[in-house]
Amino acid sequence: MAQDHAGAQPAPVAGPRREILIVLPGLLLAMMLAMLDQLVVSTALPRIVGDLGGVTHLSWVVTAYVLAATVTTPLYGKLGDLYGRKRFLMIAIVIFLGGSALSGLSHSMAELIAFRAIQGLGAGGLIVGAIATIGDLVSPRERGQYMGYMMGAMMLAMIAGPLLGGYITDSMSWRWIFYINMPIGGLALVYLAVTLHLPRRKIQHKIDYLGAALLALATTSVVLLTTWGGTQYAWGSAQILGLGAVAVLATGGFLLVERRASEPVLPLHVFRNRNFALMTVITFLLGLAMFGALTFLPLYQQTVQHLSATGSGLMLIPMMLGSTVTSLIAGWVTTKLGRYKALPIADPAIMTVGMFLLTGLGVGTSRLASAMFFLVLGVGMGFLMQVTTLVVQNSVDPRDMGVASSSRTFFQQIGGSMGVAAFGAIFARRLTQALAVVPPSLLRSMPPGAHLNVSGGQLDPVTVQHLPVPFQHFVFSAIVHGIQGVFVWAVPAGAIVFVLAWFIKEVPLRAHTRVESERATPELVS
Repeated sequence: MAQDHAGAQPAPVAGPRREILIVLPGLLLAMMLAMLDQLVVSTALPRIVGDLGGVTHLSWVVTAYVLAATVTTPLYGKLGDLYGRKRFLMIAIVIFLGGSALSGLSHSMAELIAFRAIQGLGAGGLIVGAIATIGDLVSPRERGQYMGYMMGAMMLAMIAGPLLGGYITDSMSWRWIFYINMPIGGLALVYLAVTLHLPRRKIQHKIDYLGAALLALATTSVVLLTTWGGTQYAWGSAQILGLGAVAVLATGGFLLVERRASEPVLPLHVFRNRNFALMTVITFLLGLAMFGALTFLPLYQQTVQHLSATGSGLMLIPMMLGSTVTSLIAGWVTTKLGRYKALPIADPAIMTVGMFLLTGLGVGTSRLASAMFFLVLGVGMGFLMQVTTLVVQNSVDPRDMGVASSSRTFFQQIGGSMGVAAFGAIFARRLTQALAVVPPSLLRSMPPGAHLNVSGGQLDPVTVQHLPVPFQHFVFSAIVHGIQGVFVWAVPAGAIVFVLAWFIKEVPLRAHTRVESERATPELVS
């Protein structure tokens, strides 16, 4: 191991470069399946409700998928570590495709929600399986450039998802947003079956069923609490307080079980690693700030900036391009120089500047100016999302590669869920306060009997468009007031990440891979 820690050595040629280049297209397809599906479905939800009804259960079409994916993410990571990555990546694809086919055949909202949950059970293993496979095949020293490709695929999915969803829904049927997964997923399945060759592990293992169950219970409680709190139920209601109690008790029970389990689903010893613990907090805050704050941008774009749903998606392209370019740069730097400490310090600084710029969004902010703000934010996000994965994987033992990869995704998803809830409460409170003080002259401009019920969800672009012009500008100002508050609170999250990044210990990037080690071990066969 000593030779890996000689920082002055030239970059070694590590990892089966030709093998990973062959496998990479299949891994990128698997990742895009999970990313595209969620984004494509969101654009088709109004059409789905019009066909199946059940508007009161609309949120569950999204929640069921996210919940199932979040709960299973750590389990896929651990099972891949124990029994082999390829097997569970293939299983995840099959489950996802089965859920996709069933979702397209749904005849009621209840069926669609149930089948979306099945999709989520597969989606939980797609991104984790792809990232952990990269970690198995490529040494940390060379891993950055391949992570850059994966980041690019994720950004492409974020851009193409809403556009593809709108096109399919308008030109064919919403059912095809699920059927389109079949050829893509089928291609990924066959391609990986033929090209991906990893050692099979013959060692006997004991699965931590109780730990997995308690983690699933705790995660479910947290996701439901943050999803329902302040919307479906009041924060002080028995349902929310009960979910909070279940989350605390399940988390406590999980920690006790993991301390005694022979092969815990989420080994607590990895949290004693300073870099891993820091990156866990950083990815949580990244998910909270990024997903929480950006959730409310489309409302601003489609009301204040008068953009269509498609135009609102296109306006985010500068952010996606910034993320993609900087992730590729980060990969090149880590591969060529073998150093990364400066990146997680610079990244949150840039991201925080981007968040601060977005606090200045106003009624008169031009589309060009907001696009520049998004570009700055994307530059910071691209560096940070790239490096967190690399640092986490390099800091743990190679046998915990799946745990490290899944933990990063898991805590980012939890952070995103809590961020949407927290920033949603901030946005709603500031918006309601602004709309509560209506000048009498504006009230007189409203048609007889008309009113604007924000809590009832009537504040959508179509509703605002049909308001009298003076009242429209008043509503625009209220929306801006709410949006600004969201980013004002997102700035401290970025600043905390910046401070934490200074405590990261730069561990020299390993020059060997787990696969190389296993192929040299007699107990393992290819």
